[in-house]
Amino acid sequence: MTDSPIRILLVDDQQLVRLGFRMVLDAEPGLTIVGEAGDGAEGVRLAAELRPDVVLMDVRMPVLDGIEATRRIVETDPQARVIVLTTFDLDEYAFGGLRAGASGFLLKDARPEELAAAVRAVAAGDAAVSGRVTRAMLELFADRLPTGATAAGAGTDPTAALTPREREILVAMGEGLSNGEIGAKFYLTESTVKTHVGRVLAKLQLRDRVHAVIFAYENGLVER
Repeated sequence: MTDSPIRILLVDDQQLVRLGFRMVLDAEPGLTIVGEAGDGAEGVRLAAELRPDVVLMDVRMPVLDGIEATRRIVETDPQARVIVLTTFDLDEYAFGGLRAGASGFLLKDARPEELAAAVRAVAAGDAAVSGRVTRAMLELFADRLPTGATAAGAGTDPTAALTPREREILVAMGEGLSNGEIGAKFYLTESTVKTHVGRVLAKLQLRDRVHAVIFAYENGLVER
């Protein structure tokens, strides 16, 4: 019995861009395109209708931009995974996409193997952008973020559900450390770190590592 293919929805207003992504992804084993949309509103509709595993979402589109489309898709289906497509690294639009609930961003000129790897990573519940890049993006657009007191709410501890070790792991993720770096810092095996990361995400109801970094940053758990 073979695993089901990863189902992908393409959302981009440029038909040639969608064609290029389709050619690359259809050539990859275990990946299949289930639909295409030419604007954000159509993307939201098709995402609800088709329930794809991964949405590749352009950010600059007519009718409804990719940031708002991402927000609506994620609100409707918390299991949805979105990769924002952008032209520039550390772009304000990519930042907006992550804040809206995307699990990562990808440059439009990414190599075919990078595109396929990002789709597979996001479908598996991981992130398509490293914690270190997320941290750099948060620092770049720090003035758009609420302060820790504002984000968490006065007098509340957003990490109350975590054990002391899990809180340390969260802070380390917020600092942009990889599993290997976290393991070295706390003298833990990578498998143990993965277990802790999974528990942190589950307890705080975070989508993936990208959103763990954002959570840590917004709630003042790491220095700005």
